[in-house]
Amino acid sequence: MKILGISAYYHDSAAALVDDGRIVAAAQEERFSRKKHDPGFPRNAVAYCLREAGVRLADIDNVVFYDKPWVKFERMLETYLGFAPKGLKSFLTSMPLWLKEKLNLKSLLARELAAVGGCRAAELPPLLFTEHHQAHAASAFFPSPFERAAVLCLDGVGEWATTSLWLGEGNRLTAQWEIDFPHSLGLLYSAFTYYTGFKVNSGEYKLMGLAPYGKPKYADLILRHLIDLKADGTFRLDSDYFNYATGLTMTSAKFHELFGAPPREPESPLTQREMDLASSIQVVTEEVVLRLARTARTELDAEYLCLAGGVALNCVANGKILREGIFRDIWVQPAAGDAGGALGAALAGWHLYRDGARVATGADQMRGTFLGPCFDDDEIRLDLNAAGAAYEHFDDNELFDRVAEALSHGAVVGWFDGRMEFGPRALGARSIIGDARDTRMQSAMNLKIKYRESFRPFAPSVLNERVADYFELDRPSPYMALVAPVREELRTPMTPEQERLFGIDQLNVPRSTIPAVTHVDYSARIQTVHRETNPRYHEMIRRFEALTGCGVIVNTSFNVRGEPIVCTPADAYRCFMRTEMDYLVVGNFLLAKSFQPQRPRDESWRQQFELD
Repeated sequence: MKILGISAYYHDSAAALVDDGRIVAAAQEERFSRKKHDPGFPRNAVAYCLREAGVRLADIDNVVFYDKPWVKFERMLETYLGFAPKGLKSFLTSMPLWLKEKLNLKSLLARELAAVGGCRAAELPPLLFTEHHQAHAASAFFPSPFERAAVLCLDGVGEWATTSLWLGEGNRLTAQWEIDFPHSLGLLYSAFTYYTGFKVNSGEYKLMGLAPYGKPKYADLILRHLIDLKADGTFRLDSDYFNYATGLTMTSAKFHELFGAPPREPESPLTQREMDLASSIQVVTEEVVLRLARTARTELDAEYLCLAGGVALNCVANGKILREGIFRDIWVQPAAGDAGGALGAALAGWHLYRDGARVATGADQMRGTFLGPCFDDDEIRLDLNAAGAAYEHFDDNELFDRVAEALSHGAVVGWFDGRMEFGPRALGARSIIGDARDTRMQSAMNLKIKYRESFRPFAPSVLNERVADYFELDRPSPYMALVAPVREELRTPMTPEQERLFGIDQLNVPRSTIPAVTHVDYSARIQTVHRETNPRYHEMIRRFEALTGCGVIVNTSFNVRGEPIVCTPADAYRCFMRTEMDYLVVGNFLLAKSFQPQRPRDESWRQQFELD
């Protein structure tokens, strides 16, 4: 039985297809449309999923949407009425779209699906709707390796729920309780994202990366005024400090008065104040998540925890849960945000609506999250020839040796190989890679390759069998969902003068023998690389280790700032030529920047891609 899941019309639209509960394909629309966080109907992603499965839309048994729009509309109306007369401008802004499209979502989806499938609406498969948090919970539990687990969903807001606890057992999910809008940990974090000058629903990971540069000097202020946090992790926010319920911004004048200034202007210089604010909200978020996790463990007597929702992408908090020993293990859906809702909707359709069987095998069912399109040699050659690229083709053995050699000499390499990742992390299919031992690599990648803020850290890709040799982590982390410290013996002691540095001045102080992936607090967002799910990437790193003695490389997503991760060989070549990458690998093709045709530097992306 084939079920197509769809998420759309808010942000990070996506499609996913499962066949008798087995995940066949999943992709975000942004990768095809080249519009970051594309909220539109995922027509390209749907077409890809059908193509990958080798089926027509007529062969699909159910289409499942990840949200219940009428329930969400009810929440919006009740919120506006509850806050009236405040919020009139926001009400007048949002209502036309709801009345024109979103309340007629069933008809809108039918039209869009019929256009993709080349059929009449009457020929479409039956359409089902999950609740938003039900889709998140399904995406977290059903692909996990656990037979029984507590499932925590934490995000901005779905229909009403912002935080929910579920019990997953076999092929069942049972709702336990929820915290409802406007009380939202995700929106609290996004309020600080907005206040510190970053883009909501995009810049939250910047706030997390900025936090180690600061001190949590505002944490007590947040806990006294903004959030009433109970011992069990449940909470309420003081709505007077926020504007998201009825306004067009996240924070109110009262919020600005409490913290002594208006929001930082985007792209203006960062100060120690923003770093301290980031540190403060991160500490508060971790405390809320830890308390909720302890409550989930106690109430459900569950040994395992699954996580989804946008807050589950806070890998620092995830690492804290693990190190606290609350559960035997945790599993985080790699596409934890709204894109993963498409997968959760499809899995809910199979397990919850169709009562389909589920087998927990001890390994997760995400297949390394390599669920997107791939390209064969003929397709790659066609794209490269069309771009006028100069390239060489090698067998695996020579290719891996050449890449390892280039990395060992400080080269930055675009690595495009196999099926594209599903979710926000590049995991060795659409990655930019470098030598983790190089003290210049972090700043060079940020400023010359990614064209982004210098403070942002990079993740390590480490051979799974070597992870404990480099990090204080005793288990796999294949999806960059966990932050853990670098091992003590690999750290570089700081001089008294270095110890006195504050904020961004700490950036250029090498912290370990793998400085390019060691954050200022000696932590790293770890990706373990597995021979079973990504054998070519694993083998290339193994060759690098054989050459250098180091089983870790730098891994960041293959894109420039504001651009979605590349999808096709043509996307990869464009990005390669826009940056100061030294080499590009596309499948078994190797391209050297020095051999490419001379042409003016392409700066069009600066207008094409809105800064995130």
